[in-house]
Amino acid sequence: MTMNAASYSSVVSHSAFRSLDTKLSPSSSGIPSLIRVTCHSDCNKSTSQASLLLCRSSNNGWKGMLGGASSWDTLPRRNLIGQTSYSVSTTTYGGVAIESPSHIAEEKVGVLLLNLGGPETLNDVQPFLFNLFADPDIIRLPRLFQFLQRPLAKLISVLRAPKSKEGYAAIGGGSPLRKITDDQALALKEALDAKGLSSNVYIGMRYWYPFTEEAVHQIKRDGITRLVVLPLYPQFSISTTGSSIRVLQHMFREDASLSKLPVSIINSWYQRQGYIKSMADLIEKELQSFSEPKEAMIFFSAHGVPVSYVEDAGDPYRDQMEECIYLIMQELKARGINNEHTLAYQSRVGPVQWLKPYTDETLVELGQKGVRSLLAVPVSFVSEHIETLEEIDMEYRELALESGIKNWGRVPALGLTPSFITDLADAVIEALPSAKAMYASTSTSEEEHDLLRYLVKMFFGSILAFILFLSPRMITAFRNLI
Repeated sequence: MTMNAASYSSVVSHSAFRSLDTKLSPSSSGIPSLIRVTCHSDCNKSTSQASLLLCRSSNNGWKGMLGGASSWDTLPRRNLIGQTSYSVSTTTYGGVAIESPSHIAEEKVGVLLLNLGGPETLNDVQPFLFNLFADPDIIRLPRLFQFLQRPLAKLISVLRAPKSKEGYAAIGGGSPLRKITDDQALALKEALDAKGLSSNVYIGMRYWYPFTEEAVHQIKRDGITRLVVLPLYPQFSISTTGSSIRVLQHMFREDASLSKLPVSIINSWYQRQGYIKSMADLIEKELQSFSEPKEAMIFFSAHGVPVSYVEDAGDPYRDQMEECIYLIMQELKARGINNEHTLAYQSRVGPVQWLKPYTDETLVELGQKGVRSLLAVPVSFVSEHIETLEEIDMEYRELALESGIKNWGRVPALGLTPSFITDLADAVIEALPSAKAMYASTSTSEEEHDLLRYLVKMFFGSILAFILFLSPRMITAFRNLI
């Protein structure tokens, strides 16, 4: 399979953004939020425990500010202050003029980075898990039972928290994802500056501070006039990029000014040459750490999703992941690297069927087949976090060695790899010209119809819920889930 340069940027226009309404559940979150990245303000203006404004001297990152009525009542509140803005002059990229004439001094370009988020302390673990399982794109309940989402999330998060705390304790007491994403945001801003594009770079985490909702509120306050949304997930999945987009859909649909904001969403970017070459560079380098580099099997471990996401909901994740592996291996073969490789999926939870083969089972099978050298490649992740530092580096490494694999290596996440950051900057610039307003105003009749439909579902769902909870099968499923 070959791809030309034009195919490397996968940009979702406003019409494609609207089309996701038919596939993704409506947002259940009501959190107002705030976050941004800048180097043009005084970092000492923050009144929080950490710095609001990301500068080179900031080591602790920053927390978000919750304002108004919040349905996420398990979360602590952080209060921050500070203001920053940028202007953009007339710039042309690849023959396409970005609509920011020099006489319009207030034109501002924003870039919103989306990521998962992670608990920064052990006390954050349970509320973080609650946010995770309260997401209808993570636990997909039938519509009649969606009102049970939060009670179920509360139950699961309380029961799973002790085990999860052990994992986070093993990697230092919290997730490094926020600090790494801070650094990536700053590096991206500097790369865009170097290419002649001044911008505000914002961070929106899905399940912990700084929340996606926070970033959107700050984007509005800063008067951004053109926005590029860049998920830090190479491949699209309903449970990652799709979930964050659902939050954006809800906010932009309900806000008259946001609905008119020109936006481009980079839906996935696993097929970009810059990403493929960056991954190949890391793999090639790590292979040299083996005494016999040609004998090492390249073991791609991707985050799994339930099979139902792919087969029932049309999630393109599996296809994109397989294509991604193909492209990386083609690049390696072009460099004379012809090692054997395989792909498996990690991090499954609950009683449902997930994408196969499973990472743990595959490691055992490879050891039994006589594989002695293995290089693990965390292909779903561009930042180190618990699934690389604890699950792969500790759990899977130990399992591999116990299964007969003698030589273990692991490719680091892309992180701040210069070629990777440069390619993200190129993706942003390529996406800017396609930015368009996403929504028209929602009519009153449509809102009334949606409310009536919701009340009917709640009534019948309540009746069926009591029947369901009395089912022994349901009780067994709960036990398997936790």
